[in-house]
Amino acid sequence: MGRADARRAQAQESRRAAKSGGIRRLFTWKKLLGMFFGIVLLGMGAFGALYLYVDVPAANAMAERQSNVYKYSDGTVLARTGKGVNRQIVDLDEVPKKVQHAFVAAENKTFYKDQGVDLKGTTRGVLNTLSGKGKQGGSTITQQYVKNYYLTQAPTVSRKLQELVISLKIDQQMSKDQILAGYINTAYYGRGASGIQAAAQAYYGIDAKDLNVSQGAYLASLLQAPSQYDWATATDTGKKLVKERWAYTLRNMVEMDWLTESEKAKLTFAKPQKPKPAAGMEGQTGYLVEAANRELEKQGVSAADREAGGWTFTLTIDKKRQQALEKAVDDQLESKLDREGNKVDATVQAGATSVDPKTGKVVALYGGEDYIKHYISNATRQDYQPASTFKPLVLASALENESETQDGSLIGLNTIYDGTSKRPVVGSDTPFAPQNQDDRDYGPISVQKAMNSSVNSVFAQMIVDVTPAKAKETALALGVPDKNFPERPAVTLGTMNASTWDMAGVYATLDNHGQKVTPHILQSAEHRDRTVNPEKPKREQAISRASADTVTKALTGVVDAGSGGAANSPAYDAAAKTGTSENNKSAWFAGYTPELTTVVALFGEGDGGRKQVSLTGTANSGRASGSGFPARIWADYTLGALDGGPGKTFDLQDVERGEVPAPPTPSDTPSEEPSESEEPTPSDTPSQTPSETPSETPTTPAPPTISPPATTPPTSPEIPPLPGDDDGQPGERPGGNGAAQQ
Repeated sequence: MGRADARRAQAQESRRAAKSGGIRRLFTWKKLLGMFFGIVLLGMGAFGALYLYVDVPAANAMAERQSNVYKYSDGTVLARTGKGVNRQIVDLDEVPKKVQHAFVAAENKTFYKDQGVDLKGTTRGVLNTLSGKGKQGGSTITQQYVKNYYLTQAPTVSRKLQELVISLKIDQQMSKDQILAGYINTAYYGRGASGIQAAAQAYYGIDAKDLNVSQGAYLASLLQAPSQYDWATATDTGKKLVKERWAYTLRNMVEMDWLTESEKAKLTFAKPQKPKPAAGMEGQTGYLVEAANRELEKQGVSAADREAGGWTFTLTIDKKRQQALEKAVDDQLESKLDREGNKVDATVQAGATSVDPKTGKVVALYGGEDYIKHYISNATRQDYQPASTFKPLVLASALENESETQDGSLIGLNTIYDGTSKRPVVGSDTPFAPQNQDDRDYGPISVQKAMNSSVNSVFAQMIVDVTPAKAKETALALGVPDKNFPERPAVTLGTMNASTWDMAGVYATLDNHGQKVTPHILQSAEHRDRTVNPEKPKREQAISRASADTVTKALTGVVDAGSGGAANSPAYDAAAKTGTSENNKSAWFAGYTPELTTVVALFGEGDGGRKQVSLTGTANSGRASGSGFPARIWADYTLGALDGGPGKTFDLQDVERGEVPAPPTPSDTPSEEPSESEEPTPSDTPSQTPSETPSETPTTPAPPTISPPATTPPTSPEIPPLPGDDDGQPGERPGGNGAAQQ
């Protein structure tokens, strides 16, 4: 290195050292400490100014509470709620001491010692609000009382800061007993009840003074999530969570010496009584309002926010189509039932959801006979099986995954399967041999005709060819909920749980050429203080257009020449699938036109909703299958909803016809092979006449006998079949991982 290079290197090093030294001089530990204390002092000064500036306001609009207005999509009023406040103030000494302690144990163990605020929780709440994560817990009882009585439920930083300052002042001005009394008398408990007296009446039919510890712990637990934790409507998860919070409350009471271990050990969970719907919720109104309220919670408007009043909620419900759906159920079902004189008719429950397949808007919904008489919405309940309305999803998965039969033939509409009843599936570790309706043998049959007649044995083998895991993956992508959904062959017959709302979304996605459709009922939510814009569902491609359109093509055959014939009409182009669960406990019709997707179901409900019973004998008509009452309701409604005129036709692209295997040997069979447009028919002709589907008479010379692809029963000992019905769910035989799935 020359002298010049050395001088340049030395100069560069000197500049780096000077720069580094300058940074160190600028950020010495003394200066950093000074900056920190300066920021702290500024913060304290700002808070001090805020403390002096913010006064304790007069009580908020709880005493001047406004009603909420629910509107149809055209702006006409559907319902008004909350005109009066269901609240009766009680003195704290009227509430048993242990019940008082239950509220403190559940919400704020340090209540009697703190200064009325939780700085850590408040800071977390502010940061979450700023970051868009929504409201978070962590507030003290004093802060919650201030929010309920003096402020609003708005999740804003300014409200949170006001809450903090006012809580500090209230803690200095009021005794802890006064604050606790104010809190339990203003909190919202669900079921339209504000305050502990109204809550005691709503949940247990008693006065607050008569509450026991277990009941008090439940009411205290409710405050975290009133709608989610209401035992009458809670999901299994909700019930589990509220029981855990109830137990948590009792443990805290023991920890605080408010309850002994022996007293706690004797307590059992206090299940509340059934709710009594509010006046004005008669007919379908209550079901529509309930569905909107559930969606509001998902959008960040809690029950407490909603019950504070002053909201205008506009639903996606089309008033004309809603009336058409109600009329169709009345004309095609209710007018034929004798609920007073026929024991079976008394158990029949109808539910339906109708969706715009382009937008996901729920345009009509039928929740039951009357919200006042039947609190559970049959449109959104998820405790029944969708039965054979699931079979099209098995086909969709086969198409999406380019699945092949056991001998390597690509699965499509013309692919031939063995339709023999009680035929054991091939290629599964879980033995399964479902029975077809009426134990009917179809012999070699195309996928299209198997769909038309809902042939159980065909789809049992198809899901094995696809694999249950892949079929489930496709189903979840389309919108089937993951409820009681094992990856076993029996799920091909719809043994999971789903609602008409869920299945309407699934079929709307098929209708929408595979682009995901998520049903929603909330159009807008406006308040004088804020507006909530409902989150728009994502519109990703759940399955390819070719797969969806091929399934649609298959389902048009169900309406034109299969079990869905009751819905056939020259007024519209329709695709649909029937479904009838095991022992006829539910009957489904899921169908769509290019403009409208609707799912109708009947449920057999006994013992006040605690038992599923058979629909057989409904209206003295024998077996109530999906092709009966549900199909007729669907057809009547669809005709009215589309104004009775000719509708659009399906625009189907790249329909997959599938492969038809060649005959075994030319010498044994005629040389003629079926083409794509002419499927084999003689062996489809039943040996017995089915009760639901039309018999198929051959009109062409007999084609060759075709061995179905790897679907011939194995030579191993035959597995005894389990009983089943049309679209029913015979269980898998025990063995391997094949525990019975009913």
